Amino acid sequence: MRLLMFQHGGGRRLGVLTGGRSETVIDLTELAAATGSTPPPADIMALIDAGDAGLASVKQLVAKLKPSAVAPITHPLADVRLLAPLDPPRGNVIAIGRNYAKHAAETAAKGEKPKPPTVFSKAITSITGPYDDIPIDPGVSAEIDWEVELGVVIGKAGVNITKEDALEHVFGYTVINDVTARDIQSDWGGQYFKGKSLDASCPSGPWVVTPDEVEDPQALSLRLTVNGTVKQDGTTSEMIHPVDSIISWVSVGMTLLPGMMIATGTPDGVGFARKPPEFIHVGDVVEAEVEGIGTLRNKFVATRHPRRMD
Repeated sequence: MRLLMFQHGGGRRLGVLTGGRSETVIDLTELAAATGSTPPPADIMALIDAGDAGLASVKQLVAKLKPSAVAPITHPLADVRLLAPLDPPRGNVIAIGRNYAKHAAETAAKGEKPKPPTVFSKAITSITGPYDDIPIDPGVSAEIDWEVELGVVIGKAGVNITKEDALEHVFGYTVINDVTARDIQSDWGGQYFKGKSLDASCPSGPWVVTPDEVEDPQALSLRLTVNGTVKQDGTTSEMIHPVDSIISWVSVGMTLLPGMMIATGTPDGVGFARKPPEFIHVGDVVEAEVEGIGTLRNKFVATRHPRRMD
């Protein structure tokens, strides 16, 4: 299933995307009311907390959908506003650096061998929607960069998870653009957290795809464009540490909770490593896609209240 959060003339709603090219959003609350069924969880986080039984109940509810169903039960995808699937996730987004061989090489100092991936995090306040505008302020950062990543949503708690059991802890997959202020990250004394956590610097979505629809998380292409020009073009097969290893490694001595989100790293092609370096400017449109999962599309706009740094 493709689970999403959306707005259509009201508050946040839990939905399911169906229909292939003629994409339709099912409003699960309206479907439950129309069929006399138990109301679904309020959002994806509540659905994760409901465990296997919650997901099974949603599948049973969707099976009751009649082909003739119309609004308010179903809506064309183009008629709704998609929201970030988890806003917020349970805790900061856990992020993995230097997890693609070419990207590790392009960001390494001259003569330095690629090191194991760096683990850092992005604040929950960085979360924004899959198609939302992203405000940037040159007075805060003049080096805003892009990073398309496969996102993993944890569905079952665990600590010291073995690699063999790791994928059993996955609720689903999503797309993340790890937007990064490189000057803050590098020039403020190695401020990974701050450089990765500016407001709205973590667009995610457009939905969460359950594992039964992802045959192999290590066989997905990733692609990012800026104003239609391809900047990143890779595949998850290039990961140094695959998804199961990441989950196992991050969980060593640290409990992963249901609803946590992991950004698994980015392929080569980031802006600051280009010659000459390239960065995002006001008016740019960035599209980040993971094959079989979805595409984020965000326009970068001037913040309404720019702040100048001393």
